[in-house]
Amino acid sequence: TFSDAWEKEWVYSQHPGKEFGKFVLSAGKFYNDAEKDKGIQTSQDARFYALSKKFTPFSNKDKDLVIQFTVKHEQNIDCGGGYVKVFDCSLEQTNMHGESPYLIMFGPDICGPGTKKVHVIFNYKGKNLLINKDIRCKDDVFTHLYTLIVKPDNTYDVLIDNESVQNGNLEDDWDFLPPKKIKDPEAKKPEDWDDRPTIADPNDTKPEDWEKPEHIPNPDAVKPADWDDEMDGEWEAPMIDNPEYKGVWAPKQIENPDYKGVWVHPEIDNPEYSPDPELYYKPEICTIGFDLWQVKSGTIFDNVLITDDIATAKKYAEDIWKPAFEGEKKMKEKQDEEERKAEEAAAKDKKKDEDDDEDEDEEETTGKAEEHEHDHDEL
Repeated sequence: TFSDAWEKEWVYSQHPGKEFGKFVLSAGKFYNDAEKDKGIQTSQDARFYALSKKFTPFSNKDKDLVIQFTVKHEQNIDCGGGYVKVFDCSLEQTNMHGESPYLIMFGPDICGPGTKKVHVIFNYKGKNLLINKDIRCKDDVFTHLYTLIVKPDNTYDVLIDNESVQNGNLEDDWDFLPPKKIKDPEAKKPEDWDDRPTIADPNDTKPEDWEKPEHIPNPDAVKPADWDDEMDGEWEAPMIDNPEYKGVWAPKQIENPDYKGVWVHPEIDNPEYSPDPELYYKPEICTIGFDLWQVKSGTIFDNVLITDDIATAKKYAEDIWKPAFEGEKKMKEKQDEEERKAEEAAAKDKKKDEDDDEDEDEEETTGKAEEHEHDHDEL
């Protein structure tokens, strides 16, 4: 969590060529507890943000790995990241930037209506591998809890607000390894393989009266009385669609007696495939950072947890996050209701002022008319 002294523990990047934004300590405009709900909030629009914190290095060898944090897009974000990156100890914190090698990237990313997803990216043998699944993130203004669990049996689980939204096997859902099977390069479809389900009926013949032109001269057209053949050329009736036109003739289709089905390319074991029982394994985890871009600032990050204890993460979700989420929602609803009432009152005042102005205009017009009538009587 973040206290008044948070900047003593976290390091801003000073990578040249980037205009980095600053984080500020804030609970936002609506919250459950003004002090406990304080996190670090992006404060400048259209900025890169690069901030990190190192901790005692550890390995997840034969252990569960849990990465968990909260994100509150209070500004109703239109385009920007809300994810974290986990690094080893080689990261130069003051030089962190978008190309700095990382171990895991996890969290929400939003940009317009088309991109509203949760990134889960693993670095494996120097390559950043994106998940092959589409995980939708939350896109409202409230605080949401994002949890990634990676287990030593090479399985994973992604949770949002303590509920699983995607889980499975690392090998299945990322391209860590070459495929187990490949198409046999020696196999090819036999030349006599017929994969046409239907064929043209060889006994079907075109009817003798089939051929009709698509367009014919309009039989009802009449040569205009003022048509001059010498001046205008020989008159021809305009063309119309032929009601007797039947289209291009084609023989009817029948089942192909020689049809053998769709040819399936045989597969063989991929000689380049080699299983890796330690896809999950990171020998040194040492740093966590926020390395992102935001068009519209206002996101609050808080409650960053890295642990090997799944129960601890779940307990936090129930005991801390859930009450805070419910409390801030009540406060926001109350604010919205007060704002709605204020807008209604302002609209009523505006209408009253407009009605008063109309009454004054009407009285002024009536007074002038009576004065004019009085002057006319005197005359």
